[in-house]
Amino acid sequence: MTPPPTRRVPVVIVGAGPTGVTAATLLAQYGVDCLVLDRWPGVYPQPRAVHLDDEIYRIVARLGLADEFAAISRPTLGLRLVDSRFRTLAEFNRDPGHSVHGFPQANMFDQPELEALLRANLERHPAAELRGNAEVTDVVMGGPRIRVTFTDRSDGALHQVEADYLLGCDGANSLVRARIGSAMRDLNFQQRWLVVDIATDADLGQWDGVHQLCDPNRAGTYMRIGPARYRWEFQLLAGETANDFDTLDRLRPLIRPWTSTVPIGELTLVRVAEYTFRAQIADRWRRGNVFILGDAAHLTPPFIGQGMGAGLRDADNLAWKIAGVHHGTLAPEVLESYQQERKPHTRSMLRLALSVGWAMTGGGRLGNAARRAVLPRLRLLPGLRDKVVDSRTPALHHSALVRKSLRPRRLAGTLCPNAPLGEGQRLDDVLGTRFALISTARPGANDEAALRRRNVAVLIAEADSPLAAWLHRGHATAALLRPDRTVARAGRDVTGVCAWTVAVLSAGADQACAGGRATITGIRTECRTALLTDPNSTPVRPPRP
Repeated sequence: MTPPPTRRVPVVIVGAGPTGVTAATLLAQYGVDCLVLDRWPGVYPQPRAVHLDDEIYRIVARLGLADEFAAISRPTLGLRLVDSRFRTLAEFNRDPGHSVHGFPQANMFDQPELEALLRANLERHPAAELRGNAEVTDVVMGGPRIRVTFTDRSDGALHQVEADYLLGCDGANSLVRARIGSAMRDLNFQQRWLVVDIATDADLGQWDGVHQLCDPNRAGTYMRIGPARYRWEFQLLAGETANDFDTLDRLRPLIRPWTSTVPIGELTLVRVAEYTFRAQIADRWRRGNVFILGDAAHLTPPFIGQGMGAGLRDADNLAWKIAGVHHGTLAPEVLESYQQERKPHTRSMLRLALSVGWAMTGGGRLGNAARRAVLPRLRLLPGLRDKVVDSRTPALHHSALVRKSLRPRRLAGTLCPNAPLGEGQRLDDVLGTRFALISTARPGANDEAALRRRNVAVLIAEADSPLAAWLHRGHATAALLRPDRTVARAGRDVTGVCAWTVAVLSAGADQACAGGRATITGIRTECRTALLTDPNSTPVRPPRP
């Protein structure tokens, strides 16, 4: 039998869900060709994820979709905790306009609509190709490249492609995860839940935030996800299945507290499905140049709405590192930082989701009594309301690309604010895809020239600007930002931050030169490729806001 023809591409991505398409778009922005293979011909039509926070909105905006996502999403006003009699135990309001990232802190949406936007946006990038009806059947590692075999489901034809890097964004039953010898580790949580989506033009007359039903007998959640779309999630009892609630008449007892004033004929049942919510994390996220992302690497219960967002964080963390190694501006060793940074962060978010879920629904009668006693008084505790609605996630752990300080409340590993710079611009609009040094003091001429040669943006923060205030709170004069807007290093020693930056961004070029010109010295700049691709590498002084 004649073997199928083999094409070569720098990166193959298995799976075209939000994580896979986000990774492909970012890689294309960084100038890396990639091929996305997905077994389905188009977007999966059923709604699943419905929430993302301002950190993830910021990623979506960097993909070029801020306005488009705003048109299909709905900021939510906060969280209301109610008991089994629908009495309010506590309410935590959000200001939709308040966010250091420039976007609402909590946003509801319909996943198929978001996926359609992501795919349409990907078509604007010639470096990325999405191929549907392509079912990956085998992954072979061990040679200089990774060989991926897939079947065209439309005609049964077999194809092969060779890649330098492979990203497994292929979901909970990931083939790629199995091929790298990784296994899911259970965090001892498993619950069966009923997910209900209803459409109606009627006004339900409800507070426009998330309602959490704190009932140990049957926990539930309600949220409005669009002008005429609503989502309920209820914990299933022993012996129950989705088939027991497959009509509006059968659902009515569950949703009556929210729909009692609306005739049943004005409600349209979009979907009823059963999901088993799990808390799991893969023991290894990488083997060689093969990586797993999204649900292939972790499964998060929905209590804090971070399941899909965790996958987009994976893509945002990894894409620029692969691009840097591919282009020769970063050393291959930096790829080890993907698991070092993302796995502890994901584990923290998993544990937070489990804690929130237990606090809202666990403990049986004793837990229910404690909630009735404690929750109404929470708002009286100074600062607690802000902590409940705060969408900030933990700082990344120390790695080759995060230089942490031993002192508390320092900036390294945290996200920088997407601060307003005046004239309608924010930080992300100015920085593009580059590394950036933000400082209240101008670096020395030699340091600045060295940064400029490495395409690092230099932004001088005015003394009364939001960025200067942010640096001051972090006890820093200067901070190096990575392309994913994480602070790599910060401190009061501007020269030290500059020297560390030059060392990190020179290591890749040194190795690239050594590979083909080991006997030649003094030519490092000749073989450096400009990654992270804004051609204007001159220092930036933003207008005063």
